[in-house]
Amino acid sequence: MTEENDAGRGRRKLFESGSGTRTEAFGAMEWGLLTAAALIWGSSFVLIELGLESFRPGVIAMVRMLLGAGALALFAKARKPVDREDLPRIALLGVVWMGLPMILFPMAQKWISSSVAGMINGAVPLMAAGWSVILLRRLPGRPQLIGLAVGFLGIAAISWPELQGSRATALGVVLVVLAVLLYGLAVNLAVPLQQRYGSLPVLLRAQLASLFIVVPFGLWSLPGSSWSWTSALAMLPLGVLGSGVAFIVMTTLVGRVGPSRGSVAIYFVPVVAILLGVGLLGERLSPSAIAGTMLVLAGAWLTSRSERPAKPVAVPDRAAA
Repeated sequence: MTEENDAGRGRRKLFESGSGTRTEAFGAMEWGLLTAAALIWGSSFVLIELGLESFRPGVIAMVRMLLGAGALALFAKARKPVDREDLPRIALLGVVWMGLPMILFPMAQKWISSSVAGMINGAVPLMAAGWSVILLRRLPGRPQLIGLAVGFLGIAAISWPELQGSRATALGVVLVVLAVLLYGLAVNLAVPLQQRYGSLPVLLRAQLASLFIVVPFGLWSLPGSSWSWTSALAMLPLGVLGSGVAFIVMTTLVGRVGPSRGSVAIYFVPVVAILLGVGLLGERLSPSAIAGTMLVLAGAWLTSRSERPAKPVAVPDRAAA
């Protein structure tokens, strides 16, 4: 019986989540972190397009993760020790946040358009809230729930012009939904680890774990790629910033404000991508994109309010039973 209880505690430890250290409304620090993550990941779409001119998707995933891990390793704090008992959780974080999604998205886009994939990816904050309910057994506060819903409506409005006539099959949708589920779980798993060790030691080890999945996929995708300086230079900011700095920023944010509120930064990624498309590529800004951006801003403001969690959710405890 004791061994069974120890095993049960180990399983719960592996999927441990936590609340943010700051339940007050977002301050300058939180808005700064959110803005930085949105700017870096929003600009990644342009860099990926440049990379795809010469490299296959698997090669891009491999190179950006190698560069991200290399950038993190330059910081002395990233090499600080962590408890051995937390290494499996950190490895799990690397698999679900970096390793598997890096493979699932390129695979999915064989059967689904990037616009459809982008809209489904906008559900990450909702998935994070769902996992938070399961792991913490309580709902977010009412303003946060309303904010998450309003923000996703904004994502749908932004994506609507591109969704018309887009291609999508059931398999492609399933693969993207699976990746989004993993993202939602990952931001929950990152919270207690960040609070315990800080972002750098956790992320370096998580990215090293993800390489066991990403590198074989990248090497398998290497035939068919070519070389160009434009694509190669695009990999530098994509890896160092997109797979290095942005993960530090996001992990710090969710450690401070919790997974549900922190993941709202994902809502701003398509907003940044649209602004860059208008400013750099001369793309036309549709009325629905303007309305969607307003909804995203409103949803983010509601989500950022002081957190007053709802009553705990009654979830049967098998161990107690």
